[in-house]
Amino acid sequence: MQTFRRLAALLLTLVAWTTQAQVVTTSPVFFTDTTPVTITFDATQGNGALANFTGPVYIWTGTVTNLSSSNTNWRNVHSPSFGTADPTALMTRDAGNPNIYRITITPRTYYPIPAAETLLRLGMIFKNADGSIVGRATGGGDIFVDAAQAGLTARITSPTPGAGGNPLFVNLNAQVSVTGTASVSASLAFSLNGTPVAQQASGTTLTSSVTIGQTGRNVLRFTATSGASTAVDSIIFVVRPAVTIAALPAGTKDGITYLNGGTSVILNLTAPNKQFAYAIGEFNNWQTLNGAYMNKTPDGNNWWVQINGLTPGREYAYQYLVDGTLRVADPYCEKILDPNDDQNIPARTYPNLKSYPTGQTTGIVSVLQTNQTPYVWTATNFQRPARTNLVVYELLMRDFTNYHDYQTVRDTLSYLSRLGVNAIELMPINEFDGNDNWGYSPDFYFAPDKYYGTKVALKQFIDECHRRGIAVILDMVLNHSTGQSPMVQLYADANGAPSTTNPWFNQTAPHPYSVYNDFNHASSLTKYFSKQVMSFWLQEYHIDGYRFDLAGGFTQTPTTTTTYPNYDQSRINIWQDYYQHMVSVDPNLYPILEHFPDNSEGTVLANYGFMLWGNATYNYNEATMGYLPGSNFSYGYYGSITQGGRGWNGPNLVTYMESHDEERLMYKNLTFGNFDPNGSYTTRDLNTALARQELASAFFFTVPGPKMLWQFGELGYDKSIFMCSDGTLPAPYGNDQCKLSAKPPVWTYYQNPNRRQLYEVTRALIALKKREPVFANPTSYTQSLADAGKSIHLSDANTSVTVIGNFDVTSTTIDPAFQRTGKWYNYLSGDSITVTNVNALITLAPGAYAVYTSRRIRKAALLPTKASTTDALRLIAAPNPSSSTVSIHYELAAPATVTLTVHNVLGATVRTIAGSVPQATGAHEVTLPVQDLADGIYLVRLSTGQLIQTTRLVVQH
Repeated sequence: MQTFRRLAALLLTLVAWTTQAQVVTTSPVFFTDTTPVTITFDATQGNGALANFTGPVYIWTGTVTNLSSSNTNWRNVHSPSFGTADPTALMTRDAGNPNIYRITITPRTYYPIPAAETLLRLGMIFKNADGSIVGRATGGGDIFVDAAQAGLTARITSPTPGAGGNPLFVNLNAQVSVTGTASVSASLAFSLNGTPVAQQASGTTLTSSVTIGQTGRNVLRFTATSGASTAVDSIIFVVRPAVTIAALPAGTKDGITYLNGGTSVILNLTAPNKQFAYAIGEFNNWQTLNGAYMNKTPDGNNWWVQINGLTPGREYAYQYLVDGTLRVADPYCEKILDPNDDQNIPARTYPNLKSYPTGQTTGIVSVLQTNQTPYVWTATNFQRPARTNLVVYELLMRDFTNYHDYQTVRDTLSYLSRLGVNAIELMPINEFDGNDNWGYSPDFYFAPDKYYGTKVALKQFIDECHRRGIAVILDMVLNHSTGQSPMVQLYADANGAPSTTNPWFNQTAPHPYSVYNDFNHASSLTKYFSKQVMSFWLQEYHIDGYRFDLAGGFTQTPTTTTTYPNYDQSRINIWQDYYQHMVSVDPNLYPILEHFPDNSEGTVLANYGFMLWGNATYNYNEATMGYLPGSNFSYGYYGSITQGGRGWNGPNLVTYMESHDEERLMYKNLTFGNFDPNGSYTTRDLNTALARQELASAFFFTVPGPKMLWQFGELGYDKSIFMCSDGTLPAPYGNDQCKLSAKPPVWTYYQNPNRRQLYEVTRALIALKKREPVFANPTSYTQSLADAGKSIHLSDANTSVTVIGNFDVTSTTIDPAFQRTGKWYNYLSGDSITVTNVNALITLAPGAYAVYTSRRIRKAALLPTKASTTDALRLIAAPNPSSSTVSIHYELAAPATVTLTVHNVLGATVRTIAGSVPQATGAHEVTLPVQDLADGIYLVRLSTGQLIQTTRLVVQH
């Protein structure tokens, strides 16, 4: 009830939400949920998208009720599908004016509205049959009309308020005809800035003329009085001052510049060719005051104003009001508030999230905060791994843990540290549309998406990664942006797409793979903006590099799907310019391009210093499934062309068997794998398929150059990329309607012995790759990967390595071509053989493989048992969070008496897993059931008497 009263009061007193009659009018003006009402839509008004449209037009409509989360939050949407024509929503075209459409409805039955809900407003837009053309309010927003509430209601019906709650801008001394209407006969009056201008003793309508005689805000108030009841409506007229031309003060940044003392900021917006702008927000009650009127720089590109009187440390929501009609957030702000998405962010993920200023404005708002406490970085001695040793773990925050937040992933880093990866590549984490998302729909580039946590939590995560020797790479999407980007909205056409005057975006992407709105990287403003983004995350968040999404789209050269990969000098020039900027900020960053060009272009970019994604999914998957014709993965090598590689000068190919964008190898192994028709061997068997993943890994990590894994690939992740969030797989196979849907984390896989075996093999191969110089800089490298029996040979002055394996589903023989006779050691098994004839054929069973080294290299010597003092026991709890069973893993550098306990947040011991038990050197693992523990945070404590280590465990049922 309290929510209803608050919303109702807002609807009666704020001009922001009254009928936008220039787009829609209603007859009668005052209607209730049971009143038949005719809605009239003028297609030439608002955004004008349906002006002169000749096809059928439909209303897409819902209600705002007392149960809505805000006065713009729709409920009870009438039509079932936006992209399908609904005959019950068809508008009738006016016979005399083809741009006028009408429909008559009774709200309580048309929607229908449940009996327990009270109608406050109708929300609507208008569309063609498939929804590809949409008529909206001016500025692109939804259209709202208010339902009448019980009792006396007053409304100014002419002139109509500015769209989106904006005031009406008029010239000084303008004469304006005004009309007010009451729901019942009453005493009526108009006043302007508190001075009476017209009155009528009794009636339902009052019309008068007023003169707007002062610069700045002018408040016209309409009052209706009947007995003891009074209803008021108001409208704002603004006479704006002349624009002041003034250079930006020295030291002014883009977006927000915090001034000393914490009570003032300078706000700076890039918006060339606009007429005027205001900074509006909580610091001025969202009003267009003269003190918020922005100065224009001499070149006409920027608008700026200094805002004073701020409370140090307080968060303020704000926007820019541009040309009197468009409210946009700050493209450079580091935090936004979204009226639709924020309500679905758990408090544990983002504690004390500032509330959206409901009733004060519409759309996304920016947030500023002076006197923020600087983050103190603790990992000050982190050295980035060499590209030759780089092993990247690609990770989607949403799907890696049950709690999609930095804190939980940070708590799970011991798992990745033990695996041995030395870089984590996070799929996009800057603000994107919605929450349940891959992140490739960006709208704000300097603000971490709150769905994953606070900016402090992100810095703590990066800091902890660095402490563990793990680099952090961000997936950055600078090919396109969504319609929620302020830079799209500032220069948008009637459909919300970039207009011809947009200085950052193309109207139409010149290449075939773009989505949303395509950046024009030939534009000087786009180049400037992109460089600021690149600098920001390197400097503010200490990230170690970027993986640039759709890097092939950074060109204005028109292409088709056929010509898109062709050599493009203009694209090379654009990327070389960006490269020079990035290395000027951070000379040792990882600049990775998701770009699959013709090798002539790839060679130029790689030899210039870029790293390029190397998609080897198809070939490796054909090999793991046992299909030989497509199983040659030679092109995953950056080097010699004669060996099937790319002929690049350095290790700049980031090869992967799986990525976020490719089907999971294990799913295809189990679903489509090959088999021996004359025997029992089949790659569709789970344990056989896992063993095939080991085989592929032996031929993956031993190839020189950086490598990348997709999350849980080390455990044989087998959920199809096309699987829906409910676990179903749409037919036919390959239907991508659920490709972006959430996929389940599979921490329980770690407890399966065969999956755990794959993890341990992966771990051992990563350690070998990182620790042995022969993989970083071999003096000799050859690969023979075309047939069933495949081999790799590497040598340097100290070590030779021979890798052999059988990718067929039947036995085969192979010439191992050992580099010398004598003793050879099987790195993974610990066995050895004596070679007297380097070319003596070896028979390999299907799926059999070996990694032989010319000197004994013990896995135990390569797998670290101590990374730092706090990691000396290498205590890991996985999965974390858990609802059933947790594996507690730890490693002892020397024999010790171990005590292992679990404590609640009050310090009480709730479980003793091992009490004063003598244990030997090496790895140990115990199982901890947590079904009977209450949801919450616990500490697992391991003590050897000399060392104590704890790790955080979250229990969630």
